[in-house]
Amino acid sequence: MLLRAGGFVKMIAAVALFLAVFFPAAFSSSAGQVSKEIVDQNLDAIFAGLTSREEPGLAVLVKKHGEIIFERGYGVRDLRTKTAIDSRTNFRLASLTKQFTAMAIMLLAHDGKLRCEETLADIFPEFPAYGKSIAIRNLLNHTSGLSDYEDSMDAEEKSRGRSIWSPEKQISDEEVLALLEKTTAPKFAAGTKWEYSNSGYVVLGLIVAKVSGESFSDFLRERIFSPLKMNRTLVFEKNKTEIPERAYGHSKRNGVFVETDQSSTSATQGDGGVYSSLEDLSKWDDALRNHTLLSEKEFQAALTPVNLPPGAETRLAEDAPESMRGRAVSYGFGWFLDLRSTHPLMWHYGETMGFKTAIQRYTRDEVTIIILCNRTDLDPSSLALKASHLLLPTH
Repeated sequence: MLLRAGGFVKMIAAVALFLAVFFPAAFSSSAGQVSKEIVDQNLDAIFAGLTSREEPGLAVLVKKHGEIIFERGYGVRDLRTKTAIDSRTNFRLASLTKQFTAMAIMLLAHDGKLRCEETLADIFPEFPAYGKSIAIRNLLNHTSGLSDYEDSMDAEEKSRGRSIWSPEKQISDEEVLALLEKTTAPKFAAGTKWEYSNSGYVVLGLIVAKVSGESFSDFLRERIFSPLKMNRTLVFEKNKTEIPERAYGHSKRNGVFVETDQSSTSATQGDGGVYSSLEDLSKWDDALRNHTLLSEKEFQAALTPVNLPPGAETRLAEDAPESMRGRAVSYGFGWFLDLRSTHPLMWHYGETMGFKTAIQRYTRDEVTIIILCNRTDLDPSSLALKASHLLLPTH
């Protein structure tokens, strides 16, 4: 079979990339440098054409066996200063926050301050009677049946005949709980169905605060961020939190980028309120790999897929990233799981006003890919999968 010159070069580059990543000892120091350049070129080719130097963009981190093999920023963190995105740029993580919320709950269980079998009514006695059948475990793995708080916001505003919340007057976690306490029945009986629930993770953030006796923000800082030296990672609190080197969210309107950084729900915390950077998330990845915060045995609960009744499907809804919609999934505590694959994977996506994010951790291969975007026209989950195709054999 004949190959065009370009095709032959691409084939050689792909072979060299595979050897460089999986058999680095086979290369001399000079050849190793060339191999690193090939890794850079192949990964950079996925991302370089997605944005210009003066547009909102993305930050990308790729690690193998705990070592950073690719780290780069593309575009700018805001359109006012046009400061370039780099590894220290802080993005709103959106639903990547859920892995920190779940870790906080597990740390409190480790401390003996709560059990995952305790119910919502045990923690909040004023909650409606159906809360007696919703365990903390159901909140963690999205089987609680709680109503969507954004639907409850719409219903509340319609009942009052006026707008209540806005980007300037954002809903708080306590107000979310108050709306949920007005409901008289769940969407479904706890444990009988899987449905992704931001409401559940807002409530988990409130549980962390109530059980620990300190704010959700302070608990995460003291028990997760500070011990891991994630010194620039924080929970957003409007008019209180100063975010260093902050990226602002953007969306395209009529083909032009506009800043769309805050919405009426941007102040909730446990479901999506953490800001972080590639630099700090690399430390988080190290902690997960090395079992720094919890032992491997203690963390296993997070990697145990929810057990549903026969016939109860677990599929992502239409508001999931385009590359993931309709996909059958398993979920543990704060993580989507694909553990039966040739390349076992724990992953999550995030999407909120102006931001999209993704993390993929191939546990057996020890490959981690993190992509943070401050624009909504990209699909970081799909981009991470493209990067994984370069790094994982037979993927």
